[in-house]
Amino acid sequence: MPLSGAEWAAALVFVPLLAALACFLVPRAANWLGLLAATLILFATLGLVRGLLGDGPLRVAVGAWAAPLGIDLVADGLSAVLLLMTALVGLGVSAFAPAYFAEHSEQRRWFWPLWLLLWTALNGLYLAADLFNLYVMLELLGLSAAALTALSGSATALNAAMRYLFVSLLGSAAYLLGVALLYHGYGTVDMVLLGERLEAGAVASAALLAMVAGLLLKTALWPFHFWLAPAHGSAPAPVSALLSALVIKASFYLLLRLWLALFSGLAGLLPTLLPELLGLLGAAAILWGSVQALRQRRLKLLIAYSTVAQVGYLFLAFPLTGVQAGEIAWRAVLYLALAHGLAKAAMFLSAGGLLRFAGHDRIADLDRAAQRLPLTLTAFVLGGVSIMGLPPSGGFIGKWLLLEAAFTQGRWGLALVVLVGGILAAGYVFKVIGYAFTATKIAQEGEAVPLAMQWSALLLAFGAILLGFAAPWFWPLLEVGAPFAAPLAEIGTEAIAEVGAVSEAAP
Repeated sequence: MPLSGAEWAAALVFVPLLAALACFLVPRAANWLGLLAATLILFATLGLVRGLLGDGPLRVAVGAWAAPLGIDLVADGLSAVLLLMTALVGLGVSAFAPAYFAEHSEQRRWFWPLWLLLWTALNGLYLAADLFNLYVMLELLGLSAAALTALSGSATALNAAMRYLFVSLLGSAAYLLGVALLYHGYGTVDMVLLGERLEAGAVASAALLAMVAGLLLKTALWPFHFWLAPAHGSAPAPVSALLSALVIKASFYLLLRLWLALFSGLAGLLPTLLPELLGLLGAAAILWGSVQALRQRRLKLLIAYSTVAQVGYLFLAFPLTGVQAGEIAWRAVLYLALAHGLAKAAMFLSAGGLLRFAGHDRIADLDRAAQRLPLTLTAFVLGGVSIMGLPPSGGFIGKWLLLEAAFTQGRWGLALVVLVGGILAAGYVFKVIGYAFTATKIAQEGEAVPLAMQWSALLLAFGAILLGFAAPWFWPLLEVGAPFAAPLAEIGTEAIAEVGAVSEAAP
């Protein structure tokens, strides 16, 4: 008998939670338990996606206690895409981790419970229906991520983890302040009920300001990015992949969900100016992060600053809302988030393989890596292709749609930022490729990199490329529950068809 959508949703929360407990109690079996859990979570995610496509959006009351007294789990196209990205990246990182931590038993002992707790928080956040349970998951996510950042135990890692923990707690406190204001003003934290009761005024504006400020800290949007590069640069490679591909997406998802469900329809100065401000900060992040990435001498720091830049693209859709083309922009941003998750995870895992081989991640000393680690370099290059936005990658689809939305509204400045960001991304990706393919007279010897590490990165990178061909299959999923408030057929079918044609024609 097939499982229901409610059972698949419950499995997405309880499987990683129980697996985290099992890995803590039986650390010797943690590798196998973690891989088994990752496989089951992917299976459950696909089951939920299938149910959403067949039956529509899901809302289930846990224990039969409906809101506002009980806890509800909800899923629609927006949450399904993020759950699917988390499952794919999670499986790739889980396949990479056993070989990476093979010689670091103490790190491995703590990696699996913390990673699976983080996975629990991610899935719980994407399925939560009320603001308080979203806060609980946000807090669990931040604590797990900070602990994972400190996993190596070095002074640099501990310092970065403490800074990350402080930022995470500060951001959570600001978000909770907004929740308290809304509960005091409207007597509920359920998003559906709040959406019906919320009115423009001082309470709504103060709550919006507090929640947005807290979530921008957690998302590391410029100029709140100061914690990101040290954390990503000093953490173990699998952790860096998780932080960049998944953790910051959760904060952005929550910000996007709050905006769509509660605040976008409010009148007033703040709801009107905020989208423009977010777009301006996003543009600054793209340019500043890309320039900083070009200046880096260490590979992991280069990828980290690239993340600062790529986060900026996610906020370019906010100024494009409120008109027909804004629906295309939202879908563009969601596709960019999905492509970035796969590509950036592949790039950080590739960096982990290169660091394992060479014993360092100095870009100028990665000579002959292409000859010794062709699979790893291929993974990095393919991830870079998606980050640059070249066809036929998923990054190309997202940027194409974003440009379409900008051109439709005459926002030439935003379009120019997208194009310049792609050129700068090409600069720092080819910088690495140039050094890696440089031949030296003296053969560079290095430590062998297990095939499991190389293939994990490569398959994630292939996923980022294949997204360019999979776009037509994602549009129906994004329509489930109409998270962007309009059917796809009414908001740019011509642009979608044009993108699909370009993908099919690409070699």
